[in-house]
Amino acid sequence: MRTMMQTTMLGAAAAALLAGGAQARAASVDEWGAYGRDPGGTRFSPLTQVTPANVASLKPAWTFHTGDISDGKTKETDGRSARRSGFETTPLFLDGRLYLTTPFNRVIALDPVSGRQLWTYDPRIDKTLPYGDGLINRGLAAWRDPRASGRACALRLYEATLDARLVSVDAATGLPCPGFGLQGVVSLRDVARYRPGQYHMTSPPVVVDGVVVVGSAIDDNARAEMPSGAVRGFDARSGRLMWTWEPLVKPAGVAAQAWKTGAGNAWSVLSADPKRHLVYVPTGSASPDYWGGLRPGDNRWADSVVALDTRTGKLRWGFQLVHHDLWDYDTAAQPMLTRIRLNGRMTPAVVASNKTGMVFALDPETGKPLLPVEERAVPQSTLPGEVSSPTQPFPTTVPPLVPQALKAADVWGVSDAERKACAAQLGAMSGTSMFAPPSEAGTLAIPGNVGGVNWSGFAWDAVHGWVIVSVTNLPTKVRMIPAARFVNGDKGDLRAETTMQAGTPYAMSRAPFMSPLGLPCIAPPFGELMAVDLSVGRIVWRTPLGAVEELAPGVGHFAKGSPVLGGPIVTASGLVFVGGTMDRTFRAFSAETGKPLWSAELSASAHATPITYEAGGKQYVLIAAGGSAKVDEERQGDSVVAFALP
Repeated sequence: MRTMMQTTMLGAAAAALLAGGAQARAASVDEWGAYGRDPGGTRFSPLTQVTPANVASLKPAWTFHTGDISDGKTKETDGRSARRSGFETTPLFLDGRLYLTTPFNRVIALDPVSGRQLWTYDPRIDKTLPYGDGLINRGLAAWRDPRASGRACALRLYEATLDARLVSVDAATGLPCPGFGLQGVVSLRDVARYRPGQYHMTSPPVVVDGVVVVGSAIDDNARAEMPSGAVRGFDARSGRLMWTWEPLVKPAGVAAQAWKTGAGNAWSVLSADPKRHLVYVPTGSASPDYWGGLRPGDNRWADSVVALDTRTGKLRWGFQLVHHDLWDYDTAAQPMLTRIRLNGRMTPAVVASNKTGMVFALDPETGKPLLPVEERAVPQSTLPGEVSSPTQPFPTTVPPLVPQALKAADVWGVSDAERKACAAQLGAMSGTSMFAPPSEAGTLAIPGNVGGVNWSGFAWDAVHGWVIVSVTNLPTKVRMIPAARFVNGDKGDLRAETTMQAGTPYAMSRAPFMSPLGLPCIAPPFGELMAVDLSVGRIVWRTPLGAVEELAPGVGHFAKGSPVLGGPIVTASGLVFVGGTMDRTFRAFSAETGKPLWSAELSASAHATPITYEAGGKQYVLIAAGGSAKVDEERQGDSVVAFALP
């Protein structure tokens, strides 16, 4: 039985079909035309065929294998090893076709009903370069050329490749668009301090006002002077560079030799606002992440959401979520443009968050907070030469989504011995709260560099007016090592990630805060899915997301939740679909209550955001399942799996 909401949605769709051009109108209702479905990234679908009442009947309809897998050991023809791959693509659904990318940057078109391959385009990247993110790509952007209706490249697809190229191909054939750059390719390597591999692209561009806007991914912590995190706009038809915006500019009064940094780059997913001629850009930390002595000041506009004019690239406004970042607290979530209820009125808002797990609502015209934010004093660095920010911004209406401090009495473990070991580690640290500055003794970065709201981001429940978000609860211990000691062999924890931070006085060592058995020292759940009502500042419901049984056999019955990399989507029928966990499971939840309603086992973990679409009279829910490029999971894969009702 259809609910009143479902009947209304279907009636609206039918009216749209009658109003003009059945094919065009149907596409406008059902297309998944951008990474977040719409330019503003709401990930909300009006489809209602799959409901809470029948979702338990979802079955695999078809599976497509890309063949693009690398274990990080396989040799290329020149004898070098390819990087390890992960599968993070979110496909587009346009003009009755699916378009996706592979870890090797191949672009593939599929029939949405059968999963049959229609064409493929291979940019032939060098898979052996030192890409810090491994071999991954999150998807494509699309643009309809108003001058090319009925001709080649009327619908164009754009991919930013790992080896720093911008590619434009014809969605009908997969052939490069000949008028774009050189045979469909524009180089993105013309940036300050470019380094092959360390400067790469993992997320899709965004196209608005006939401009393709591209960010970049830049390796963390290798050195102080990393490549520029410039955001650039290119003409969508010709590939001509139209503008460049630099996130980091040396403050007045700072000597050139005292300013050595880079990055501040937009490595995650951008959002567009065609009405206001804006692109909303989430930026990451300045380099290196954990030492800021050579980048004095707030480092604007790193760790921010900025609004750039799509036509000129000029900064319209910016809001910084973390000042002078020393913790790798990137603004990783795609900014979401929606409307929230404030003071009894529906108000346009840009919803933003980052790895701190705090949520901000900003005015899309000005960037000013729509919900109160206050600057609070935070602990100060004691390292010579480091001047940390005296305050940081805290929302006062919406509570933090994850823990932001840990006391010895609150550590978690499966036994007394485990808890004592965790407490001893914590007691040796100089700080155990979110903004405790790095030190030689070691500090706890909580939520941590993979915690809080990562690139998984948000979805918008338009029925209830709630933000649906997945979070990770996995603190990191960080230790600063004097450079001379690091060179002489002090590498910190043997299980840790270590790096020189060349050009600075300190190397860095970091690792998840784990017990001797390799379990997090913080109480589960380690990952959650939740609904947040911004209008009243309330977490409506929260539920553990995922399981750790595969990673830690024998503890899954009391350690709930999994670190999450891959976000949710919402349907008008009241469903939330989400993968992202480490346990090879795809799930559906009630959008109203958070109750689990359905799950399906996959061949590998699904670190990707799903989509849903309707083709041949059926609603499909689709996700990429291929494992992670950074987590050495036992199973990798190359599967694109579509589910439908029998």
